[in-house]
Amino acid sequence: MTYHPPPPAGSPSPEPPRPLYSLVAWPPQVLDTWMRRAQAALNVSGFGLPHLNLRAPFQTTLDSPELVSAFREGLRGEPALEVRVRGWKRLSGVIFLEFELDPALADLHARMLEIGPSSRAPYDGPDYRPHLTLALGILPWAEDLLWEQVQTLTPPLDRFIVQALSLTREERGEVQELHTFPLFLPPEEDEPRTEAGAAPS
Repeated sequence: MTYHPPPPAGSPSPEPPRPLYSLVAWPPQVLDTWMRRAQAALNVSGFGLPHLNLRAPFQTTLDSPELVSAFREGLRGEPALEVRVRGWKRLSGVIFLEFELDPALADLHARMLEIGPSSRAPYDGPDYRPHLTLALGILPWAEDLLWEQVQTLTPPLDRFIVQALSLTREERGEVQELHTFPLFLPPEEDEPRTEAGAAPS
């Protein structure tokens, strides 16, 4: 048994690790269901439920109510946006469904990075790629075989409208949805179509 002496009297106690926050859009139900079934068939998984990342996990000195307020202000009057499927993408240990990074999405991502103060993830900023993760943590020996199988998969839609963004908080491996921010939908565009925004059940 290893004995660790108590910290010296008067020394500050270590701070608990800060939670990780993310800003995401949930895919439409048809795409969410299709992704989960594909993951089950291939025996793979991503991190949590399928989600389109607007900001990768980050830490901040703001508390949760302050962060919700900051994002609410940053997204005030933000219009709904259409995202278009670009295709499957493969990186080391990861396979994901990539979306086109058009000017509207790139601008929204850049502005969301300014909300803080906060840490910056390696794949945000210039390296940002909007996506839904299909498989994460793929072992090297399985990558080629899995990639070959993925090439036969065709998503059930090639675009959808994002009508809301969600701020999530991850602590001790548990992800909670903190707040949903509706995006502005002009009346002339208010017609039936494939939409995203509500958190999947």
